[in-house]
Amino acid sequence: MELSQLAVPSVYVLIFFLGYPSQWLLQHLEPAPLTMNELIFSNIILILIFVTYTQSVFVDPGTIPADWAETQDLHTNSKETTPKTRKWCRKCSAPKPPRAHHCKACKRCIPKMDHHCPWTSNCVSHTTFPHFLRFLLYTSIGLGTLQKFLFTRLSHLWSTRDLPAYLGPSPFKLFHLFATLLANSITLFALGILLIRNIWCLAVNTTTIEGWEIERHRTLLRRARHFGGYLETPDGVAVRIKRQEFPYDIGIFANIAAGMGTANPIQMLNPFARTPSIQSGLSFPTNGFEDEGTTWPPPDPDRSYKRPEVSRNVGAFTYQNSELSREDTVAAFRRRQEDDEVRRRRPFVDRLEESVRSEKEGQDDDEGYEYGDEASDAEEDVQDKKKRYGDGEGEGEEGWRNSEGERLKDFGVDEDVEFYDEQDDDIPLAELIARRRAASNAASALAYA
Repeated sequence: MELSQLAVPSVYVLIFFLGYPSQWLLQHLEPAPLTMNELIFSNIILILIFVTYTQSVFVDPGTIPADWAETQDLHTNSKETTPKTRKWCRKCSAPKPPRAHHCKACKRCIPKMDHHCPWTSNCVSHTTFPHFLRFLLYTSIGLGTLQKFLFTRLSHLWSTRDLPAYLGPSPFKLFHLFATLLANSITLFALGILLIRNIWCLAVNTTTIEGWEIERHRTLLRRARHFGGYLETPDGVAVRIKRQEFPYDIGIFANIAAGMGTANPIQMLNPFARTPSIQSGLSFPTNGFEDEGTTWPPPDPDRSYKRPEVSRNVGAFTYQNSELSREDTVAAFRRRQEDDEVRRRRPFVDRLEESVRSEKEGQDDDEGYEYGDEASDAEEDVQDKKKRYGDGEGEGEEGWRNSEGERLKDFGVDEDVEFYDEQDDDIPLAELIARRRAASNAASALAYA
């Protein structure tokens, strides 16, 4: 059994441990047992925690409908609705909606994926985010209430520390008190930070992955300023990098309503509220700050898929493997497909250092020697490189980390797919023709209806 399979049972055990034995303990500690109102409140919160956590674990994070692209093509493009997506997922062999990502654990594209949570063994997505946020909210309230009860008993214990030991709690109760206090404090601290972060994301209508993308975009803007506003793709094509606003922040109240699936505050807190539909997670309103047709995430030259080079010595329409058998031909094709699937690009720091070294080749030897501050700056560059990309071998620009040290794979997404397969021209021609034909047929049917 893998450790990940023990995560959910462990959380249930922790909820039970902090919920029920603590009530028995608090009834037997001075200065007074819990009142009836305190017991009722504690057990109601405990039920809400169990319900919301169970929903966070077992509610399906969503599956992209097979015909969603054809349905989307029927809608008109406007600044009030999400522009047509042109992203393609190689793992699913299907078009990918805006804000969707391919989860490595769930092995499919998840609508409005926030991250894959190891403690729920489920994706926090468009459908599960409301349940997950309610779980964090009710758990923080419950843990905070328990913390208050524990500190009251601990304060009384400290104030009566000079009394004989037999007048105080037994060693078992003391151990139980401090064990509960330690477990509750650590859990409350971790979940409290997570709750604040998720409330912020809800207010500005971003996901954890999109927060990474926003910081990545700012990094590209800083890089491009040193090169006249342009950065090169793996194929050497210069791409203009300009500031782009996050398109899905449509106002704090509208953001909250969109994230929770309802504009009713009571329903937002209702643990049995209806799960948002998959259809509502395939397109999203935008703020209209950018031109029509602008997509998110912004262009990233390092995420461009590098096309395999075609030899000029080979004549047009020449089949090179004509002498191979059918099985060997298929095997050769699979090998080429695996080799070309992902062409990792070296970290920007390495490429920049190589560019600087090549420029200094024609200069005097003295200019190549580093003195004082220059040497320390070079050392800082090395440390920054290790922080941003790690020391692992085979990691290219996809190893870039944000200010919190996170890279894409830390959110549970398939990093190779997400980093290198976000380009407009990755969609197979047959798929584009099929989508165009389906949209044309549907439009004709509506015209004659």
